[in-house]
Amino acid sequence: MTRIDADIVIDARGLEPPEPMVRSMEALGQLGTAQKLLVLLPREPYPLYRALEINGFSWQTAYRPDGTVEVLIQHKQ
Repeated sequence: MTRIDADIVIDARGLEPPEPMVRSMEALGQLGTAQKLLVLLPREPYPLYRALEINGFSWQTAYRPDGTVEVLIQHKQ
């Protein structure tokens, strides 16, 4: 079940590294202070979590039954 409160959605499940990270970082650069980015991935994005922490973002991770990892990202409040 995809979260509908995201302003930008990136479905990176079929992309080869480093494309999911590149696209996610590009989208973060365009993310407004009140907006949310949802990234759909086939596995835990540990390098992305580190980049989010360094750049002042918070996130929530959820797991779908099919194995998809959902990461909902926003600016820290």
